[in-house]
Amino acid sequence: MNVTLPLTQAAPRAEAARSVEIPQYSRRAILAIWAAAALPMAAAAWLVTPLLADTFGGDGIVPMAKALYVTLTVGLVWQFVLVAGLVRREQGTLRWPIVREALWLRSPQSPRSGRVGGRVWLILIPLIVLFGATHELVPSIAAPENRDFATLVESDAGKAFLSGAWGWYALLLVNFVFNTALGEELLFRGFLLPRMNGAFGRGDWVANGLLFTGYHLHVPWGMPATLLDMFFIGYATKRYRSAWIGIAVHSAQSVVLAILILTLVI
Repeated sequence: MNVTLPLTQAAPRAEAARSVEIPQYSRRAILAIWAAAALPMAAAAWLVTPLLADTFGGDGIVPMAKALYVTLTVGLVWQFVLVAGLVRREQGTLRWPIVREALWLRSPQSPRSGRVGGRVWLILIPLIVLFGATHELVPSIAAPENRDFATLVESDAGKAFLSGAWGWYALLLVNFVFNTALGEELLFRGFLLPRMNGAFGRGDWVANGLLFTGYHLHVPWGMPATLLDMFFIGYATKRYRSAWIGIAVHSAQSVVLAILILTLVI
């Protein structure tokens, strides 16, 4: 009697998994999808942002920061729309059981024991630590001063702008959510990675990491650290067959930033 309910609940998921076929894409198709994400973000950062900054008020780098938050958030939301459109075209539906399997939005599975979820989630602890250490220790290219977040929060103008700026803080939270959960990670690790094996074989996670690094045309100074993310995010996502790995590891950084900015807002 105790096993009937779990089996009944598991049946739809198992049935969905059996019915979802993840096709393998050609290199041309993969690059086209990459361009559909990378080029709008680059255009938003380098073409639209300077024009939009002129319409915002504020001192120092505040107008540029406001414009960047707006344009890049729009670009990240577009990536979510892109993923939804690609899944709808590929699977013919956006029902959650299908989307979950098509985008690897399932609990991680141990490649050794076959165990799903539970203690397997503990792999996130060393991955998050390594991810944070890498971004702290790897030499980075200096960002332009008017596009550097650290410069913004350390300047008097930036502190004055963020103080009590609940509306802008809400926009930043939207940016973080679409950056680490509904945008970049969903596209690169949820959609592209499961579909790259046919074109790149066992090196699909390496190719995915290179594409993800090259995607950062809008913030090229972050590329060195991003390149190493493939080992903590790309490889782990493939090994455990779960996009939640990348989403969780990538989101840890956003949580820290959200708390930091909150202290300035309040």
